[in-house]
Amino acid sequence: MRIIIEILLTGIAVSVAAFLVPGVYVDGFLNAIIAGLLIALVNATIGTLLRLFTLPINILSLGLMSFIISVLMVLLVDSFMKGFNTSGFLSALIFAAVLSLIKMVFGALK
Repeated sequence: MRIIIEILLTGIAVSVAAFLVPGVYVDGFLNAIIAGLLIALVNATIGTLLRLFTLPINILSLGLMSFIISVLMVLLVDSFMKGFNTSGFLSALIFAAVLSLIKMVFGALK
């Protein structure tokens, strides 16, 4: 039951973030859920590998590189999903920041 709630909260977070950020479009709640799951999946796999390879830069930049990698993962999901669209790097950057804040609030409410 907990995993279903997490999936629904992820869909809500993606929907709200897409609503708040100009240049980001999600075609329906189902696509928001799929986009959220795909972002989490690529962050956990490809993103982790990239963070490992860029560890020295990440340490020097005080974690900024990890955030840039998260933005790149959003752009990656955008490139192979039709129902989720960002208009460029800046909108993906703002979307990733807003999505992180929303998920942080959801985590605090649990």
